[in-house]
Amino acid sequence: MVRAIEFYSGIGGLHLALSRSQVPATVIAAYDWDPIACQVYGVNYGSSTVHKTDISTLTAARLSQLQADLWLLSPACQPYTKLNPNARGASDPRAQSFLHLIDNVLPQLAVQQVHPRYLLVENVAGFQDSETRYHLVSTLKRLGYEIAEFNLTPLQFGIPNSRLRYYLLAKLSHLKFLGCDDSRLNILDHIPSQHPVMVSDRVLEKWGRLFDIVLPSGTRSCCFTRGYTQLVERAGSILQMNEQLDTTMVFDEFLAAQRNGDAQAVQLLGCLRLRYFTPDELLRLFHITDPFTTAPFNFIWPLGVSLKSKYRLIGNSVNVEVIRRLINYLFIEEGHEASSAIMPEAT
Repeated sequence: MVRAIEFYSGIGGLHLALSRSQVPATVIAAYDWDPIACQVYGVNYGSSTVHKTDISTLTAARLSQLQADLWLLSPACQPYTKLNPNARGASDPRAQSFLHLIDNVLPQLAVQQVHPRYLLVENVAGFQDSETRYHLVSTLKRLGYEIAEFNLTPLQFGIPNSRLRYYLLAKLSHLKFLGCDDSRLNILDHIPSQHPVMVSDRVLEKWGRLFDIVLPSGTRSCCFTRGYTQLVERAGSILQMNEQLDTTMVFDEFLAAQRNGDAQAVQLLGCLRLRYFTPDELLRLFHITDPFTTAPFNFIWPLGVSLKSKYRLIGNSVNVEVIRRLINYLFIEEGHEASSAIMPEAT
């Protein structure tokens, strides 16, 4: 049984991906600093597993006692995101805990010969060009790890959501990569919600033209961030439930009426039935509650978690299906193939 530690555990996306993989494994400890994330994690995976901890305080002595085979890491993305004009990379305080793990803890564990045999790291695409990545790759190679790096989006795996992310796999033996399938699903398969959150006239009137609008029959949606429903541009797509109408024509009519001083112009957009994705629908797009398994995971929100917090936590999470497939590849040895193996070219 593979023993795994989940760092920056959030709401448990990495945990869930591991449980759905072909790898016989158990998460023996999970660490995060966000108290609400830890509460959600504890309700869904057990409160004894997750620890509200400043990861920069973890020591090699403490982690060596866990005898972990696998590290799963999804460190803070804010220092590396291109959406943040003030991103500071390795000098950002939010990057320090990850650098501590890679530059201090992991080498100390290696000296003791109790370092993990496998690692999986997830972050935004901008991480690839960062100084932090340089520290990560150079340290792993020095410690004898073979690495493979990927920029992947759920769209490549048939999931109708664009969420480009950087992934690094590392292990203490040779890694072989295989091909991928090309199946596609549409958004309609992921949006069964009976309680949609409509976009208000106030928001549409001022910001409507900036939204990324998708149709239920579409096969793509933009990346959903922690600011979804709070921000408009580059925060995630909204749904146009009336597919019979041409979006551009309706908006052109609205903008013309607005320019002519029509105080009721925004009502022209009502026929489009524009709404936000609900948290439950985003859980499905992220494959946290996978609608296509025979035994779907019953994800639970603890009482008192606000709608805003739900969107924030999901936006900070990972796509479970992408991680699941990466984990399967991480554990394939040279000369062996897996029936569900799918992997694009390494970067």
